[in-house]
Amino acid sequence: MEQYDVVVIGAGAAGMFCAAEAGQGGCKVLLLDNGKKLGRKILMSGGGRCNFTNLYAEPAAYLSENPHFCKSALARYTQWDFIDLVTRYGIAWHEKTLGQLFCDDSAQQIVSMLEQECQKGQVTVRLRSEISAVEKTERGFNITLNGHEVSTHSLVVASGGLSMPGLGASPFGYRLAEQFGLKILPTRAGLVPFTLHKPLLDHLQTLSGVSVPSVLTAKDGTVFRESILFTHRGLSGPAVLQLSSYWQPGEFVSVNLLPSLDLAGFLNQQRQEHPNQSLKNTLSLHLPKRLVECLQTLEQIPDVTLKQLNPAQQSALVEQLQNWQVQPNGTEGYRTAEVTLGGVDTRALSSKTMVANAVPGLYFIGEVVDVTGWLGGYNFQWAWSSAWACAQDLIKISRA
Repeated sequence: MEQYDVVVIGAGAAGMFCAAEAGQGGCKVLLLDNGKKLGRKILMSGGGRCNFTNLYAEPAAYLSENPHFCKSALARYTQWDFIDLVTRYGIAWHEKTLGQLFCDDSAQQIVSMLEQECQKGQVTVRLRSEISAVEKTERGFNITLNGHEVSTHSLVVASGGLSMPGLGASPFGYRLAEQFGLKILPTRAGLVPFTLHKPLLDHLQTLSGVSVPSVLTAKDGTVFRESILFTHRGLSGPAVLQLSSYWQPGEFVSVNLLPSLDLAGFLNQQRQEHPNQSLKNTLSLHLPKRLVECLQTLEQIPDVTLKQLNPAQQSALVEQLQNWQVQPNGTEGYRTAEVTLGGVDTRALSSKTMVANAVPGLYFIGEVVDVTGWLGGYNFQWAWSSAWACAQDLIKISRA
């Protein structure tokens, strides 16, 4: 039987980085994945340029039933540490918006970097690996893999969540956690577009491709100021993806379509200067004309000139455009979701090492854990930080 110090399940961001770090620390490591290539989700992230971290990564940007859990790992391996690694490999990068860092060239550079790091650690990599059984032993774990057995002292589960099943996502990590008695918190799609009810969808889908800078507010008071994008299925764009992680079915979302404008003051000024100008043309100075026409069709904007707009109508209009109440009928689900909310209950894990408190030698890192970051590189940073924290414990054990 083959024997390893560490077996890592899942060759995504967290799994590759953990395997590389543990290997370079002296561990004999086997890295497994069910796919045909390494880092599949990395390769398609950030439009193919990999939004690999965020300058402002901090615990407040993460959702978890235990908001304190992520603090230790994020503090011990920071965005600056990963930026330093990227820079050492000569990978050119740029800040896009709001601290989001992207490769100038391609996400393949990050995957290649992680591959080289694994090679430095003499990590054995096996793709297209199907695991049929995992058993606890006195030494650690026996894994039945493509029909034969592998023995390991420590087992790291970095198998991800349920988002993007087309890239091989599966509930494997959750099932393994439950096998060893760990609780799984309810999972749902996060960072995902909203779908809309008819007849609102029938009107708004004509705006597919139109983007509007907005401020969105969830029922719980969470606010994001970024663009929304109208699609043929509903609403997307950065603000919508961010807010989706805080939205619960049945809730309304407040949309401020003109967050930087004193709308009442603007209308009063325009009325004085252009009393005969249509309200539609006036609003089109700050909003896409197609959106104004659509809202007019929905009878949410009156078809009048500025001098015909009475005070009650103006007050209602300001409320409509700066506190537009939209009730999604759902999300597009895991198919397009960037992350999975929920997962392995952090109360079952050590925040310092990621080991299962009741199962020595069993670790969970990355998206499979109930820690979910905002859009914009935060989830990659959690992958790097949780993987690094785990690897330090693996190295310590192997040297003991």
